[in-house]
Amino acid sequence: MNLADNDCVPSRRGAPPMERAETLEMLDQLDSGWSINEEGHLERLFKFKDFARALTFVNNVGAVAEEQNHHPDIYLAWGKCKVEIWTHVINGLTESDFFMAAKSEREFNRLRAAIE
Repeated sequence: MNLADNDCVPSRRGAPPMERAETLEMLDQLDSGWSINEEGHLERLFKFKDFARALTFVNNVGAVAEEQNHHPDIYLAWGKCKVEIWTHVINGLTESDFFMAAKSEREFNRLRAAIE
């Protein structure tokens, strides 16, 4: 099963974040563009040919985030979009963060396939 096929589940305050070894193992299941930044959040920069395509991607990921009730930080600029994901309530990573990252990848690949 692809990570994107899993539903995000809410975390409860005080729950422990994933261990570093487990996060690295799950990171290997994502496209190579993803990394864990200095704050310990998942992060990826998606590139587009123009602003309109980047905005479409933001809207698509936003719709998925609403459906999943798991909301990444999204930064939009001309021709690019950075998606940063972590579970705010525990200030760390959970499986759901990796599921949301994979769902973001899926939206990027769908958009790319639709315009090529």
